[in-house]
Amino acid sequence: MRPSGRGIARKHTESYNLGSNPAGSLNMPKRVLLCLALLFTMFAACSAQTAATTGEKKSAKPRVVVLAVNGAEWDILRPLLIQGEMPNLKRVLDNGTFGKLKTLSAPNCPKVFTTFATSVPPEENGITGFVVGGQTASTNMLKVEPLWSILSKHGVTVGMANVPATFPVMPVNGYMISGMLTRGKECEDGVLCAPKLSEVEGGDAVYPRSMVSELEKNIGDFRIDCSRMPNLEDLQGKETQEVNAWLDGVQKIREQQTKLFDYLLSNHPTDFTMFDQSCEDRVGHWLYPIQPFNVGYNPKINSVRVDAFPDQYRAMDKVLGTILQHVDENTYFFLLSDHGIKPLRAFGDEHGHHQHGLTPSTTPVIAKHDYDDGDDVPGAFAAMGPGIKKGVEMTGFEVTNYDIAPTILHIFGIEAPKQMRGHVLTAIFEAGKPDQTAKMQMSH
Repeated sequence: MRPSGRGIARKHTESYNLGSNPAGSLNMPKRVLLCLALLFTMFAACSAQTAATTGEKKSAKPRVVVLAVNGAEWDILRPLLIQGEMPNLKRVLDNGTFGKLKTLSAPNCPKVFTTFATSVPPEENGITGFVVGGQTASTNMLKVEPLWSILSKHGVTVGMANVPATFPVMPVNGYMISGMLTRGKECEDGVLCAPKLSEVEGGDAVYPRSMVSELEKNIGDFRIDCSRMPNLEDLQGKETQEVNAWLDGVQKIREQQTKLFDYLLSNHPTDFTMFDQSCEDRVGHWLYPIQPFNVGYNPKINSVRVDAFPDQYRAMDKVLGTILQHVDENTYFFLLSDHGIKPLRAFGDEHGHHQHGLTPSTTPVIAKHDYDDGDDVPGAFAAMGPGIKKGVEMTGFEVTNYDIAPTILHIFGIEAPKQMRGHVLTAIFEAGKPDQTAKMQMSH
């Protein structure tokens, strides 16, 4: 049975009859009357103080910050952690609970992120991949109310930026800036490309619209998402030059995103905040540090920057550090990835290309995540905050894509809709903490 998250104790008031004779008290000695009056005054004061305290607890909302990293791969993260090269991620793991995240079969960003948001299978929520029914996936295809809408309806302020499959943006009780699948100039299908804020077409990338000028003034004309990977024909004869130039562009996008995240957290704080990065996934697809005997290895490309993929996580750790500056001991923080990523295998992968959308691609892919068995490419999960166990690694698949939305709703004291398939992640909390936490939240 799913915990309801509404265990708010009800206060009962009773009126007591001091006597049917209204003048009866006049027969009491004055000393008794004075004592009774004093006691009544003290009782009233205590009751008022209790009511005020209870009111504060009911009105106090928790704060949740989520950082999603597309394709975060434990096989690369763990060595970097051991070497002490990811101090901010280590801080999260030391102070929280972490482990693998069970993902979907043949996972990709749109289908998994909409599952994060709805806790409903892709076939039911409407978004089954990058392309649905011959059209690039969009929020117009959603058949189930997403997390951000549910939170907004319950008075929770929402802030989101760069999250995949959120274009065109939907009205929320706060702000939303779209991510992967945003359409625009030289990015008509929205797949694996990134229009600048000023180049967005076919819908709004920012809600409310009035926020666009503010972002352009304070952040600049930033790219909505990571840029498209080079095609094979663009690489031939100038592999080193193209690899380095593309990676320089990736770093510039990350710097813009970091500036954006820091600005939003500083100037537009919300009860629920969710950010995403996707450049790590893109780099992994064609610059995973594979050995010469792996399928798809091309020394002209894959020996240029062998540290390119690990470097993405070193850089990601710095972004995480910026976000953690806005996270205190009373904030719930979640780190998520939709899936991992692994090198191509010999069977069926000899001609790997990154083909997700309507536009043909000849990017020389050497790693992928859309294996039929999602357990081959598990995502990453970590959480820390009030009542969450510290320094605990979960084994197996205790966390799934479906569990994120119900758990976040539970933290805010909101009962998950019946259609949600996931459950509240009680395993990450100290015994009894989820229910106790819910009791502290606002009443609805």
